[in-house]
Amino acid sequence: MSPKLTFLLCLGLSVGLRTSGQAGIYRKPSLSALPSPVVTSGGFVTLQCISWQGFDRFILTKEGEHRPSWTLDSQRRHNGQFQALFPVGPVTPSYRWTFRCCGCYRYIHQQCSEPSDPVELLVPGVSGKPSLLSQQGSIMTFGRNLTLQCLSDVGYDRFALSKEGGHNLPQRLSERPQTGRSQADFLLGRVSLSHGGRYRCYGGHKFSSKWSTPSDPLDILVAGVLPDTPSLSVQPGPTVAVGENMTLLCQTRSQRDILFLSKEGTMVSPLRLRSKYQAQQYQAQFSMSPVTSAHGGTYRCYSSFSTSPYELSHPSDALELVVSGPSGDPTSPPTWPNLTSGVQGLKPYQNVLIGISVAFVLLLFLFVLLLIRHRQQGKCRTSAPAQLLMPRKRPSVRRRGDATVKNTQPEEGVELHPQAAASDAPQDVIYAQLNHLTLGRKTTPPSSQSEEPPAEPSVYSALAIH
Repeated sequence: MSPKLTFLLCLGLSVGLRTSGQAGIYRKPSLSALPSPVVTSGGFVTLQCISWQGFDRFILTKEGEHRPSWTLDSQRRHNGQFQALFPVGPVTPSYRWTFRCCGCYRYIHQQCSEPSDPVELLVPGVSGKPSLLSQQGSIMTFGRNLTLQCLSDVGYDRFALSKEGGHNLPQRLSERPQTGRSQADFLLGRVSLSHGGRYRCYGGHKFSSKWSTPSDPLDILVAGVLPDTPSLSVQPGPTVAVGENMTLLCQTRSQRDILFLSKEGTMVSPLRLRSKYQAQQYQAQFSMSPVTSAHGGTYRCYSSFSTSPYELSHPSDALELVVSGPSGDPTSPPTWPNLTSGVQGLKPYQNVLIGISVAFVLLLFLFVLLLIRHRQQGKCRTSAPAQLLMPRKRPSVRRRGDATVKNTQPEEGVELHPQAAASDAPQDVIYAQLNHLTLGRKTTPPSSQSEEPPAEPSVYSALAIH
């Protein structure tokens, strides 16, 4: 049978007559990529075509211009299914790798199944990664509808969703709610045990084989799988002030090695700690220090095994945490500074402006002090000379008969100016006045009528600065 005819049979376009009964019997097989449809550039992958029908062979077809196909005999699995494993690679981002498969009987002429759903291999690229989130949160309960949303600031035409360990890669065309943005919703139906796992999404363009960088991982946890119900308590109490230390304690009597703490109403992934066996219980302490207003809310905790971390226990009773302000009022916002991040409530540029303003005020204060000091020095220079009386060395006195002779020679380097100054004192007084660096000396002659020698004269110097 020619490859072209085989391909037409896989598409259900058989040559000849096909009854409705025959079409209903040969249902389409399932096609998946092992270990994952996400392949690194240059890597290899195995495509598995499998069916409950006892087909003798399976045909794999690559979509594209030439539509090449490959045929392998089927193998029976231990569970009764029939399969064929097609190795594919090396895979590169230069081409689109989209495949379908169908099952055929060897000895029944023109009898092949309908083609499987397509499987596209994805080679991650380097373009901007999208974001993946769940509007319902990451912890789900049985029966709830799960929707994952992939969105990006890049205008992608399509998105693909992958699950770690999964073999399929569902795709959705993107919507454009805003200019320059794109998103797609993946409706995964009612939650079952199989929905738990780690998911990522990718963005791509319609006519390109290249995909974006994967989004950050999103863990979907299924609660209620394990039978135990942990307990949750808080120290020092359910009402705590901003800036204080707080510890949430999750405990269970069942042997569990992982404990989760989640906050309702947030899309942030729950906290996860390894448990410790203490006081006949498995417990973990979740410390939140220092407390901020963002810590207020409703909390629950769950237990799990590290070997199956996506399967959780029943939730604990809800714990309502109230964060009060400095005055003890729950509505009072925090006002004191955070030593590690500057003044709380201020943005970084505001802190910079405050610092510049303080520096400017200090510089202005110093300038004013220097200006005042300068003016005071100017007043001192223009004020009247201050008279400073300082004792000087007495002149030598020699007697010649009844006369007294005083040595009135000036000191070396000193210029004297004879200015008389009357004195009521009996003794001689000599003044020396410094005027523009000139030192003068004044002498009052002794009384000639006195027989007794006068008292020793006192000598002073007057210092004046003009």
